[in-house]
Amino acid sequence: MSNTPAILEKRIYTAVATATGGREGHARSEDGLLDVTLAPPTALGGTGAGTNPEQLFAAGYAACFGSALAAVARIQKITPGSIAVTAKVAIGTVGAGYGLAVELDVNLPELPRDKAEALVAAAHQMCPYSNATRGNIVVDLKLA
Repeated sequence: MSNTPAILEKRIYTAVATATGGREGHARSEDGLLDVTLAPPTALGGTGAGTNPEQLFAAGYAACFGSALAAVARIQKITPGSIAVTAKVAIGTVGAGYGLAVELDVNLPELPRDKAEALVAAAHQMCPYSNATRGNIVVDLKLA
């Protein structure tokens, strides 16, 4: 496996957000649609009085993976029914620094298990978050 980063062939969209104050600050997207107070969770010694980078990453990954599932289903001409993805993003120590681990709990109740498993595997190859994290952090896929 190569550590060569994938180069975008065509940029379709660029999200822009600015965070001030680190984990105890504020984050806002360029268009103002995302505008949140940041605070470390109580598990990290914070007040928990705001969102945190792990929650934002979890929400983004869950939404992105859900869209990848729907896209693969369209390509394969499968009707997946309802799609729900819960992302659990853990932060912990790795050597002298910190790292992340992700668990994606996928719920595709209207598909037979074998078709759901194949759809999840294909979506994991398509999803930009999965492609960005592959080989860098553990991502466990779980089918409900």
